[in-house]
Amino acid sequence: MNSLCAYVPEPAVRLHVLVVDQDETVRSACCEIASSRGFAAHGVATIEAARNLLRGNSVDILLIDLKGNPAGDLELLEEIRLLQPEMAIVAMTAFATVTSAVEAMRTGATDYLTKPFNVDELAAILRRIAGQHSIDAASRRLRERLRGQRGLGNIIGSSPEMERLYRILSKVAQTAHPVLIIGESGTGKELVARAIHANGPHAAKPFLPVDCGSLVPTLVESELFGYAKGAFTGANRSKDGLLVAAEGGTVFLDEIGELPLDLQAKLLRALQEKEIRPVGATHRIPINVRILAATNRDLAGMVEQGRFRKDLYYRLNVVSLRIPPLRDRHEDVPLLAQHFLERCNQRREVPCVFSDDALRIMTEYAWPGNVRELENSIERACALTTGPVLHIGNLPTCLQDFRLHAHRETSLRGDSERPAVSPSHGVTPLAEVERTAILQALHELHGDKLATAKLLGIGKTTLYRKLKEYGVGEPAAGD
Repeated sequence: MNSLCAYVPEPAVRLHVLVVDQDETVRSACCEIASSRGFAAHGVATIEAARNLLRGNSVDILLIDLKGNPAGDLELLEEIRLLQPEMAIVAMTAFATVTSAVEAMRTGATDYLTKPFNVDELAAILRRIAGQHSIDAASRRLRERLRGQRGLGNIIGSSPEMERLYRILSKVAQTAHPVLIIGESGTGKELVARAIHANGPHAAKPFLPVDCGSLVPTLVESELFGYAKGAFTGANRSKDGLLVAAEGGTVFLDEIGELPLDLQAKLLRALQEKEIRPVGATHRIPINVRILAATNRDLAGMVEQGRFRKDLYYRLNVVSLRIPPLRDRHEDVPLLAQHFLERCNQRREVPCVFSDDALRIMTEYAWPGNVRELENSIERACALTTGPVLHIGNLPTCLQDFRLHAHRETSLRGDSERPAVSPSHGVTPLAEVERTAILQALHELHGDKLATAKLLGIGKTTLYRKLKEYGVGEPAAGD
C-alpha cells in the first residue's frame, strides 16, 4: 500500500539542468543521468560559460563543482544565486568537510554531493528537487488565485493576518502532513480544513469530518475505527470506520481536545502503524488517509496537565495553522458581511443593503463569537427587516448597546477635552439627553414603539428596557 506521505508529484514541465564541471567524464555522466530521468540537461566546463548561459536562459537545477576554496566557493554561490534566485543549486566537491557543507547550504545550495558519488545518489537528489519544484509551483498558483479573489472559497479576508494564513495554507495543501488547526469557536476551522483538502493533490478523494466533542466516547470509537458484526447490541452487520472509508482522502478530527485518553492512545497507534482494528474484531485493516485536526483549546497546556497525550500532540502538530479571531482583523468584517448578505439576498425577492451606520458599527464591534456570530446576526437581520435597508436597529441588541456605549464614550471624551463647565451653565447629562430623545420620539409617533425603535436606530428590546428604566410602562402584548 502506498502511503500518502510518500506522495511526490511529477513535474508539470520538463526541468532544465545545467552541469558545471571541468572533468568531462563527470560532466557527461551527470547529463546522462539527468536526461535518462526526463530532465533537459546541458553541460559546460567553466564558470564563465555558466555565467553567460545563466544570464540569458532559465535553469531550474544547477550542478556545480566546488574546488575546496571556502571563500571563493561561497562567493561564487552567492553570485550565482543573484543571477537566478529560484534555481536549485547542488554543490559537488571532492574536498568535503562538515563546515564547508554547512556554509554551502547556508549560502544557498539546495544539496551537497561528495565526489565520487553513485548514480542513485544523484538520481535521488534530482527526484527530490523535482518534487519540491512541483509543490512550489502549485503553491504559487494557489497564492495567485487567492490574491485575485478576496479569499479562498468561504474563507474571506484580505487582512495581513489572513494573508499570512493563506501563505501557509497554500504550502500545506500540497503536502500530506498532518495539520493542527487552532482557533476560537466560530473562526472557521472546518472551512480551513476543507480548503486544505480541496486544494491538495487528492481533492477528488473523500473528506470526512467527525466532531470528537459531540459524540460519546463509544460512538467516536465506532465512527473512527468501525465495528464488527455482533460487537455490541444492535450491531447486526459490520461497518467500516471513517479511517477506512476515507481511503486516499482526509479525515478531519474536530475538537480533538475532547477525545478521551484511551481513544487518544488508539488513534496514535493507528497513525503510527497505518492500520486499525475495528471494535469487536480480531483482524486489522490498513489505512491510507491524511489527518487534519482542530481545537479551540490549549493542547500544549493540556499535555502539561496530563489530559492530552504528548506523543499524539507531536504526531498531529507537524504543521500548525492558527486562525485569527475576528477582533484581530476588523478590516475583513465588511468583506465578510457583504458575502453573507449576498448569500441571504439569493433567497429574497427584494435584495437588502447595509446602512452606513450599521456597517460602521459591525466593523468596530469585537464579535466574541467570531465569524459564526457575524453570519447569524446578518441572517437574523435579513429575516426580521421590513425594508430593503438594514439599519442598526435590525441587528442584535448587543450591537445596539455597543453603539450607545460607543456614543456615550465619545461624548465623554469630547467633554473631557473641553474646559470644565458647571451645571449652572446649562449642560445636560448624556443619560438625560438620551431619555428626552426617546420619550419625545415616542410622543411624536403616538406611542408606536416599533416605529420609535426604528427611527432611533435601536432594537425594540433596547427600547423596552429603557422605557422600563424610565417607568413609562411595559410593552403591550401585540408589540
